[in-house]
Amino acid sequence: MERVGQLLRDAVDRATPMLTAMSDDAARAPWKEGAWTRKQLLGHLVDSASNNHGRFVRAQFSTDLVFPGYEQERWVEMQRYADAPWSSLIALWREFNLHIARVMDATPPDVATRQRPRHNLDVIAWQSVAADKPATLEYFMRDYIGHLEHHLGQLLPDYVGVTSGKRT
Repeated sequence: MERVGQLLRDAVDRATPMLTAMSDDAARAPWKEGAWTRKQLLGHLVDSASNNHGRFVRAQFSTDLVFPGYEQERWVEMQRYADAPWSSLIALWREFNLHIARVMDATPPDVATRQRPRHNLDVIAWQSVAADKPATLEYFMRDYIGHLEHHLGQLLPDYVGVTSGKRT
């Protein structure tokens, strides 16, 4: 599992200088017309980190991968990410993900790769797994990184993903 944690650290390390180079004014702008602002999008990634951190820890002590979802739009709106200082959002996002990388590293390989027939990754994963197919925690962790990189590609046009080796 150290490789998965390292992938996340690499993604965070690659994106952080690009994020910090962006001004607060630029971060207030939507990443595309009619979309969340860049601040809100990074806030969404903080929410994703918050929810998935709990999921990854709980999965260590569970035989399934069944977790509650969350209302993404309402979470972003309620937490007023659009009004937060850009530098604070970057710091929060960075440190939360570096902590998640430590959780990934601490996950025993047998726990990470155990096939779990009962899951709801058909509903909560970024790249879903059919409900009738088993899933692993490692898959879910890698899916988390894919989701993170997808949104980093929206935030940062020059971001090149560590999982894909190309612009995301």
